[in-house]
Amino acid sequence: MKQLIIDKARELGFCAVGFAPAAVGAREQARLDAFLAAGQHGDMDWMARNAERRRDPRVLWPEARSVIVLATNYGPERDPLGDLGARDRANISVYARNRDYHDLLKKRLKRLGRWMVEEFGCALKVFVDTAPVLEKPLAAMAGVGWQGKHSNLVSREFGSWLFLGEVFTTLELEPNRPEVDHCGSCQDCLDICPTAAFPAPYTLDASRCISYLTIEHKGHIPEEFRAAMGNRIYGCDDCLAVCPWNKFAQTASEAAFVPRADLDLPLLTTFLDLDDVAFRTHFSGSPVKRIGRDRFLRNVLIALGNAEATAVPPALEALLLDASALVRAMAVWAIQRIAPPDQLAILRATFEPGEVDEDVRREWRPIGDCE
Repeated sequence: MKQLIIDKARELGFCAVGFAPAAVGAREQARLDAFLAAGQHGDMDWMARNAERRRDPRVLWPEARSVIVLATNYGPERDPLGDLGARDRANISVYARNRDYHDLLKKRLKRLGRWMVEEFGCALKVFVDTAPVLEKPLAAMAGVGWQGKHSNLVSREFGSWLFLGEVFTTLELEPNRPEVDHCGSCQDCLDICPTAAFPAPYTLDASRCISYLTIEHKGHIPEEFRAAMGNRIYGCDDCLAVCPWNKFAQTASEAAFVPRADLDLPLLTTFLDLDDVAFRTHFSGSPVKRIGRDRFLRNVLIALGNAEATAVPPALEALLLDASALVRAMAVWAIQRIAPPDQLAILRATFEPGEVDEDVRREWRPIGDCE
């Protein structure tokens, strides 16, 4: 039965398949509890609300007896760390440079599920990051990889670049042997983090993570993290990309994961005049779309402030009057980072006195701090 499922999954385009019991180990449960208790989930309140279902697959679905973990490779053609030097370019995380992987994997999982129901007469549910599932611990238990010190999954065959999906089923399937941790003494992933988001090996403080800050966080990004963001406007690949196991990684062959030309390091300034309709159109089918235009421009403006530009583009100046206070505030921050003194003095005289939004007013620093 397992071999038939593996064969069908590979036929559908999955590159790795593993089998685990419908349970999560005590160590992983304890890590989740500590993560939530320390507030390291930031404002992702949904994690705390669904903690019990996340800790135990059978709370999520009592009929589940086995979990089939399926993985798809999205390995990049080039090392993403090399993109950090393109300061005037928008650096989007590798996984988001084309189609939303959730859509593709969900369709494949449903096709696999329909086949399993017809073949074995079982009941099942499929998930792609769409329910409270501890997918990385389950993948490790299923032998697909192991959780590295950065808490992400690592594979000896595909390195760090795997999308995961799960099939919960009533079938009693013999579990695979869990993958062994092969990190050894290496801590490259911890050392490279630009915001020191790892207080200890295997422990992530998401509230300091650039991926969290640029994607999940809805408000103003704390100033202490802005310079460290560099040109990253959606996600961060540093801890994944630096892993030595990527020497075995393979470039993705799936067309949906090959970067779109307009999302592969585009100029930051190309996004400054996007209104809501243009944003939704430009990012149709992309995971970037879900953060909305205002948060996206927040990120772009921070990156522009880090770009070492020597003049303020007219489109940036126009954002000082944007309808969103989130955007206006980051326009102020970016302008104070790049404007020549004479231009900054004019902009301050024009926009600062009439400013009534407290969050925007706070971004205007004392004159001495801007010189």
